[in-house]
Amino acid sequence: MGCPENSSWTGCLKDAGRRVFSGGPVYLFFLGLFAALLVAGVAAGIHSVYIVGSRHAYGTTREIPLAMLIATYTFFVITSTGLCLVSSIGHIFGVERFMPIAKRAVLLSVITIMSGFLVIGLELENPLRLAVYLFCSPNFTSNIWWMGVLYAFEVVLLILEFIFLLLDKHKASVAAGLLGILFGIAAISNLGGVFAMLNGREFWYGPYLPIFFIASALLMGCAAVIFFTVLACRVHREGLDGRMAESLAAIGKLAGLMLAVIMFFTIWRMVALAVGGTHELLVRDALVSGPFAFNFWALEVGLGMILPFALILWSAGKRIGPIFLASALVIFSSFFVRLDMVVAGQIVPLYWELGVREYSKLHAYSPTWHEILVVLAGVGLTGAAFLLGEKVFQGFREVEDAGSHFAEVLEDAAQEPPSAEKGKVDGSP
Repeated sequence: MGCPENSSWTGCLKDAGRRVFSGGPVYLFFLGLFAALLVAGVAAGIHSVYIVGSRHAYGTTREIPLAMLIATYTFFVITSTGLCLVSSIGHIFGVERFMPIAKRAVLLSVITIMSGFLVIGLELENPLRLAVYLFCSPNFTSNIWWMGVLYAFEVVLLILEFIFLLLDKHKASVAAGLLGILFGIAAISNLGGVFAMLNGREFWYGPYLPIFFIASALLMGCAAVIFFTVLACRVHREGLDGRMAESLAAIGKLAGLMLAVIMFFTIWRMVALAVGGTHELLVRDALVSGPFAFNFWALEVGLGMILPFALILWSAGKRIGPIFLASALVIFSSFFVRLDMVVAGQIVPLYWELGVREYSKLHAYSPTWHEILVVLAGVGLTGAAFLLGEKVFQGFREVEDAGSHFAEVLEDAAQEPPSAEKGKVDGSP
């Protein structure tokens, strides 16, 4: 954590606490803003679930039971897995250009998965029951049970990987990171399987979503690393050094490749919908020319694929400005990709082909303020944790020396006799 020389672990914590409030007015403003969003969103979620009831506070219905909060959960956990994958390219698989972003990417992976847990926890009517019965009454045939178990292991492994990285324990961090990758890929593909195995929803059903989620995760990981690294430089009021700039340029090229893959997936998805059954044709029409047309053409295709891809090509792998803008657009667009995917899969009534008058038109959904505030709680947690992490760990500028010193401080503190004077450790730093 960048501890001062000859300082104990308590001194490290005090020094980190001072740094948290050492930023300028812009930093403090955004820290306060994100904290306010987090508090307001959590309050709205508690009010929805425990006071008025989620079925009254949220915009979900019997016809559309999965909506904005599920989409937000998938947005955060896909981003988390993507950050885990991108970080592994450097410190696990040894690609030199990706090594400078490893620590920040792993920390962001932990932050985003915790944001996803927060949102899904405020969506469920009794999240504590989920935690209890996850282990007390396992259902090995349930995708949702597997999703809970896989993500529980992943978040533990990510935390261990980050701690080992801070302590410069390379072998341990590689082992934890490699296991984290395996659990992360299994979890994200299983999340796609939660949708893909519902054969009553033709828009979701099939092998498309599990594979698409993995490709989307890698794209989101690239975008998030670029976006937050550039913001970190603004937080610390410093420019990108040569090594970090080269790293972001390499990640930008990978992001361009993944954008091409996502465009390929999207084109063939629309082609497949055009020759599908009645439900798939209705969903395709809703996306292309119906109520989801603006989201699809403007937010998903325009801002999320074509413009970012053009910006990355224009950057020639060297200009960080266009790459940063492309990453911001990808992150913004990705939320609507998840939202449209979740909601559009439910708009066609299951009894459409039976000619039942009650279900003779497409279902509609609009979010409530409670849902929007819960989404902002996830954003607030991500933003506040990112800013605090940058201050506590000093922008991860300590590549070797500070990490080694912090490890020695912890070892010395563990060996310090009870009668030792407070604030001192034996041995040289």
